[in-house]
Amino acid sequence: MPEFPDARPRRRLAGGRGGAPLPLLLPALIALVFLLLPLLALLIRAPWRSLPSQLTSSAVWQALRLSLQTATTATVVSLLFGVPLAWLLARTTFPGRKLVRALVTLPLVLPPVVGGVALLLALGRNGVVGRWLDSAFGITLPFTTSGVVVAETFVAMPFLVITVEGTLRAADARYEEAAATLGASRFTAFRRVTLPMIAPGVAAGAVLAWARALGEFGATITFAGSFPGRTQTMPLAVYLALQDDPAAAIALSLVLLAVSVAVLAGLRERWTAAA
Repeated sequence: MPEFPDARPRRRLAGGRGGAPLPLLLPALIALVFLLLPLLALLIRAPWRSLPSQLTSSAVWQALRLSLQTATTATVVSLLFGVPLAWLLARTTFPGRKLVRALVTLPLVLPPVVGGVALLLALGRNGVVGRWLDSAFGITLPFTTSGVVVAETFVAMPFLVITVEGTLRAADARYEEAAATLGASRFTAFRRVTLPMIAPGVAAGAVLAWARALGEFGATITFAGSFPGRTQTMPLAVYLALQDDPAAAIALSLVLLAVSVAVLAGLRERWTAAA
């Protein structure tokens, strides 16, 4: 078959007919420099010679290990509860659905510290639910590793729900209807038809949730505190190390930067598909 050239117009950067006008080009370049300069400064000022020793220190290793464990656990919890919630929002109709969707997305715009305070009021020892958990089951969440997982799940799950809901809305619901006509229950249709169909969207949402959980700071320090080996994750370790050991803070920042780049690289097909 003959190949046709791409009919989309290609804009030159500047100058000439169809080029970008200077009133738009100049602010765009300033914005680009503004976004890239801090990252370049981090790479330039990084202690590359002492980096191996910095990353192998016990304090850094504890923060790395705890961050990976809690972020992974928070992502698993988000998958178990977030995927059904996304299906509920995308495939069913019930009173107040728009309000529920707004409340689900609220942690995205809520200041993380406020989220931590809200978690304390709900799940603290004197909280609305925490008081009952403590008296009935002896479960105390604040200032524990489990509290870190709760705080990270609170801020990360909305990313998963929004991504999966969007994927479900884009998926053709007629496949589920066809499975229902063949005698499959709604849960069987979801498990055997819908879930494999939206698997890429679920994976993308899980990666975004994991990355958000890994970088969580405000809700974690408010609800779980910063105890080395128990609740001190990488962002908290960066903040504390910056006061006494800037080299260690830069080393940890490089690790978080590398994770962010890896997340973008893993999702590049999703971004380029929309280009």
